Amino acid sequence: MDLSKSNDMVARRVEAMVSRVEGMKANDEYYYNMPVTELRGGSKVMVDGREMGMYASYSYLGLVGHPRINKAAQDAVAKYGTGTHGVRTLAGTLDLHSELEDTIAEFKQAEAAVTYTSGYVTNLTAISTLVGRGDYVFSDKLNHASIVDGCMTSGAKFRRFKHNDMESLERMVASAPAEAAKLVVADAVFSMDGDIIDLPRMVEICQKYDAWLMMDEAHSLGVCGKTGRGIEEHFDMWGTVDIKMGTLSKTIPSVGGYIAGKKDLITYLRHASRAYIFSAALPPAQAAAANEAFKVILDEPWRIEKLNANTQQFIGGLKERGFDTMLTETAIVPVLCGADETAYAITRHAQKNNLFVLPVVSPAVPVGLARLRATVLASHEEEDIEYAMDVIAEAGKQIGII
Repeated sequence: MDLSKSNDMVARRVEAMVSRVEGMKANDEYYYNMPVTELRGGSKVMVDGREMGMYASYSYLGLVGHPRINKAAQDAVAKYGTGTHGVRTLAGTLDLHSELEDTIAEFKQAEAAVTYTSGYVTNLTAISTLVGRGDYVFSDKLNHASIVDGCMTSGAKFRRFKHNDMESLERMVASAPAEAAKLVVADAVFSMDGDIIDLPRMVEICQKYDAWLMMDEAHSLGVCGKTGRGIEEHFDMWGTVDIKMGTLSKTIPSVGGYIAGKKDLITYLRHASRAYIFSAALPPAQAAAANEAFKVILDEPWRIEKLNANTQQFIGGLKERGFDTMLTETAIVPVLCGADETAYAITRHAQKNNLFVLPVVSPAVPVGLARLRATVLASHEEEDIEYAMDVIAEAGKQIGII
């Protein structure tokens, strides 16, 4: 490839993005990367000196700032300092890391677990380590980008089935050679739509065709199941998921990701996955905070009950006001707007009325399916949720979509 042409192509991509961002700012449509100066229990934040209701957070159980979790992090810094010595295999493993992984394994009813420094890299490295050339990997069309990138990086034959369509999945899995290794991977709760995967049928297909099953529980941990343990508890199907992936930066107020499963699987990942071998260990404070958060979830079951009540109030109230919330059953509540410009306009109205909510537009979602990606938390109060819905409804009526 001609170098000058290559450089021109890169320059055009950069110019196009800069132009789009500048245009949004000029039209008062750019509300991304906003500087939050204070988190007030997670459900409220300070932005530019204004207190705003937070409806874009992943802290579903409202654990950000929990005193027990804060203290665990502070104690870890006092004992170990702020960082580790390097990669865990050679220099960076602390007893905190092992304790965290034991806690995760117990919470997920698995034999063992391994942690990584981000949720994104967890999917990327786990998938690309487990399957490769000659293997097959099957992914839901609405899976998170980290899953897609892991599938593409793996070199395996990559097949995407229709969203939550088990007939589509079965046709694809059945057509793969019987002798080939097969991995089926999906989000447990989908990050833009809030709906739940059909786990019973997916398990049936995987068992029928001898395929491995991997679940990304980034948005189901702390949300699904009576005690917040996730998708297997939600369907009362413990032991049916081979590779249990989750993040430590959403319901768990820390950073990182994990894989839980059989001991042999975890031993393999610990010695074969590049993100474990070549990435520095989780900082002590983050490992300690995550470890304590799992314990708080079990010690304070009222949070899950409150989240469920708030979710029903938010979804039901938005529907009563005339909005389409798609197929959500969870704390992720899409407010369908249609055109990108409509989503921007509703966001502008919400932001001016101290409601922190953001739009998701094309190409992140298909053209014509732009939405507010709103979330509800256990720390929201009933009157806060009513106010949020009234603000969104006022904008919807002004624009004419309800």
